[in-house]
Amino acid sequence: MAPLAVRSFNNPSMQTTSEFYCAYCGEPNVTFVDLSAGGQQSYVEDCQVCCRPNILYLRVDEETLDIEIDTEYEG
Repeated sequence: MAPLAVRSFNNPSMQTTSEFYCAYCGEPNVTFVDLSAGGQQSYVEDCQVCCRPNILYLRVDEETLDIEIDTEYEG
């Protein structure tokens, strides 16, 4: 798994952005996070640099709205 990306938010809107690192090339990427979708989410997003698919596993702390993202290769 690639490193975690963590970001804290002071203004809890329903959608925000967070950063993750591509599981293939290691480059940073920005993704939209829908805070109304719950504390644990997963979806596939292509790297904005190398275009390979990453599985994103998101955890949102419901008290602090801190976001942690783990990534892994799809396939």
